[in-house]
Amino acid sequence: MACRIGELVLKCRDPEVLARFWCEVLDFVELDREAKIYIEIGPREGFGGQPTIFLIRNDEPKNGHARLHIDVNPTDRDQDAELERLLAAGAKLVDIGQPANASWHVLADPEGNEFCLLNHRLDPL
Repeated sequence: MACRIGELVLKCRDPEVLARFWCEVLDFVELDREAKIYIEIGPREGFGGQPTIFLIRNDEPKNGHARLHIDVNPTDRDQDAELERLLAAGAKLVDIGQPANASWHVLADPEGNEFCLLNHRLDPL
């Protein structure tokens, strides 16, 4: 038997802001919360198929690039249209030294956590 990822934990200054952002990006909903400590978001169907994300309040400043980041794929539109949607949701394009002709886009969420928008379209679950 093997393990599978059940939860991703992201420390942040403002769980409310990041919960709204990542719910918009991933079409997730709030699953659980403890006021001013954490918010857990995940698939509308609840626990099971995809990992949930715990957004835990942490007032320490972000130090450099994260050692782990999230890659996302479009599901119902092409990469260019998805990039427009993510930018409208509050993401920002960032340059971390990726090649100019990269097939992915590097973005940052409202707190500066980098993530990548890949080119390959995935089927929605």
